[in-house]
Amino acid sequence: MANTKSARKAARQGEKRRVHNASMRSELRTAIKSAKKAIEAGDKAAAQKTLRETMSVVDRIADKDIIHKNKAARHKSQLAARLKALA
Repeated sequence: MANTKSARKAARQGEKRRVHNASMRSELRTAIKSAKKAIEAGDKAAAQKTLRETMSVVDRIADKDIIHKNKAARHKSQLAARLKALA
């Protein structure tokens, strides 16, 4: 346990941040799974709509430095390639 008042506060803040970041990563994974599921379903219009929403989530989470911008770009690229292969 932290000894000083400032260290205790830093520990509280760190825990709060960890929980928030975990929920954001969970939101990211859910969005990616829903995009993959929509693409596998075969309905191109619905898949495009879901992909647009997923890309927005990926960008938002990368902007907050929860994932690296290159990882975000990789996810977006892979999903777009899957959608393109659908046609």
